[in-house]
Amino acid sequence: MGLSNNDILKKIRVALKLRDDDIIKICALVDFKITKSELGALYRSEDHPKYMECGDQFLRNFLNGLIIHLRGPMPPKK
Repeated sequence: MGLSNNDILKKIRVALKLRDDDIIKICALVDFKITKSELGALYRSEDHPKYMECGDQFLRNFLNGLIIHLRGPMPPKK
């Protein structure tokens, strides 16, 4: 059994020492909006009633925003 998107998000958050505000700003870099309460639902355990599954679209946007956050925006092509 592999890792879920929620597990991947949690591990990246811990490894890079990101806070909720940082993740919201990273998502904003790719025009993806998420609230603190939605983000908190992604970190809950699976048996919690307010648990929300992290979809592929959110993880993809977060990773794209993380690339921009760490490397900077892509330079324009010639």
